[in-house]
Amino acid sequence: MFFKKRKQAKRLKLQQAPRKLVAHTHPRSFVVEQFRTLRTNINFSSPDSDIRSIVVTSAAPGEGKSTAAANLAVVFAQEGKKVLLIDGDMRKPTTHHTFHMANLKGLSNVLTRQASIEEAVQATEVDRLDLLTCGPIPPNPAELLASQSMNKLMEQLKNMYDLVVFDAPPVLSVADGQLIASKCEGTILVVNSGETEKEQALKAKEAIAASNSRIIGAVLNNFVPLKDGYYYQYYGTEK
Repeated sequence: MFFKKRKQAKRLKLQQAPRKLVAHTHPRSFVVEQFRTLRTNINFSSPDSDIRSIVVTSAAPGEGKSTAAANLAVVFAQEGKKVLLIDGDMRKPTTHHTFHMANLKGLSNVLTRQASIEEAVQATEVDRLDLLTCGPIPPNPAELLASQSMNKLMEQLKNMYDLVVFDAPPVLSVADGQLIASKCEGTILVVNSGETEKEQALKAKEAIAASNSRIIGAVLNNFVPLKDGYYYQYYGTEK
């Protein structure tokens, strides 16, 4: 029981910790090199055509999927692509905090036709990277994500951006993550080293497969290997 409470306290601390946009603030760091490796692996995962939409999710809250989504979007923009990052977590949105932006209009407004995509999208301080925040939290997130409005939005965004990156809710918490994954060409699963249980990771993989989405990569977050007497925070990738 004590061990479980300690894990819950650590997870809460991770959720409350400031999210760092290291790909923008420290582009030469070791961590950012791992995001570039992930970017390369994603590009190689579909050699015959460019992947235009990616969802980043996890099994449970507090595993770092929002930070991973934001930094992945940054490194793709740095590559020269026109990128849109969307906060698809319409229950506990965080991306506007990461970029220090307002959340007055966002995805929920667009899906309910209260705002156009042009009115809701905000330019970030990163060149070629735009942000669509969650917007006001709606009472029916799953219904909005499964709607025809969402399908039309995805088609519209294909004509506006080279790549759309979704920050989605954990797939084992609510159905929202699976709904977003079903509309994207590939899924990145974030696993928190020392925190995510193997059974949870496997269930998350099965949930993504059930949504007819393809897992194109995984991120091992907060893994700290010992190398030459020094510790490094490592974001590992695999295809």
